[in-house]
Amino acid sequence: MGKYLKTIRKELIFQTDSAPFNICHASNICILDNGTVLAAWFAGTMEGADDIGIWLSKRDESSWSKPLLVAHDIEESHWNPVIFQKETGEVMLFYKVGNNIKDWYTNVRISDDRGATWSDPKELVPGDRGGRGPVRCKVVRLSDGSMIAGASMEDGIWTAFADRSMDGGRTWKLSDPVSLDVSYNGEHTAVDSEIEVSSQSFYGRGVIQPTIWESSEGHIHMLLRSTEEEIYRSDSDDFGVAWCKAYSTGLPNNNSGIDVVKCKNGMLVLCSNPVRKNWGPRSPITLQVSLDNGKSWQEEVVLEDSKGEFSYPAIIERDGRVLVSYTYNRKSIAYWEFQVEE
Repeated sequence: MGKYLKTIRKELIFQTDSAPFNICHASNICILDNGTVLAAWFAGTMEGADDIGIWLSKRDESSWSKPLLVAHDIEESHWNPVIFQKETGEVMLFYKVGNNIKDWYTNVRISDDRGATWSDPKELVPGDRGGRGPVRCKVVRLSDGSMIAGASMEDGIWTAFADRSMDGGRTWKLSDPVSLDVSYNGEHTAVDSEIEVSSQSFYGRGVIQPTIWESSEGHIHMLLRSTEEEIYRSDSDDFGVAWCKAYSTGLPNNNSGIDVVKCKNGMLVLCSNPVRKNWGPRSPITLQVSLDNGKSWQEEVVLEDSKGEFSYPAIIERDGRVLVSYTYNRKSIAYWEFQVEE
């Protein structure tokens, strides 16, 4: 393994032959104030199907609980859950609803008992279509107390945003857009791809699904999934209100999800598939680290490198522990814990 991260454990949240659904994808994790880890993902017969709902499991000191369906609000597909615990202890569960990605909306449920029970769903931004709030990656608490989430729209030219709340998630304000100067005429952006995504995903071009960190007070940064075979980046010096034009990092990207976390010691840890091909293979999946706020990166851990799909990671850090989850061949969710080596 690597120089900066020491492996504590690797496991599957549930066994591949015991799941009460055919596929699962797009996990998200959150470590609660009592040390419990919550994991959520979407699952059902196939991505985009009407029966896709949001499932949840909890990990205590010894094991994961049996997966439980916690949200299937209407007979349309549900997507991309994100879990966030407020300083009050209240846990928020965000997720997308809608068969058409360009028209989906964000619902939110609240738990006052660390995920044991959940409120009825409410639209995060009533009337919005296209997806406000977190599109896939974690919500980040900034130094001014605000919440910031990476958002994006998938309609022709894919465009990213930051969505920010100053009042604990009750209201949200969208940033200036972050996009690329690319042309798109409605054609497929992949031919003969083996990736098991909804067919509508192969349309569109640009950047989506920002993952965000704060390097110093008010200085916010995002890395972006792209159709252009590389991870892109944008920066803000006003707490995420205005952003610079997206620019390439040079890091390979296969047009699949990425996630980054800033550790307590300032080190960045990026989880991604370092494959330079649009809609390319979703293996290997690795961790890379940066000690200079993302200017340079070095491979730290290869999480998986066999043939299959290992994708859509979530990565968080707390008290010197880095936690990672990702899709494991669409049949389970893989989970790792690491100790940050000082």
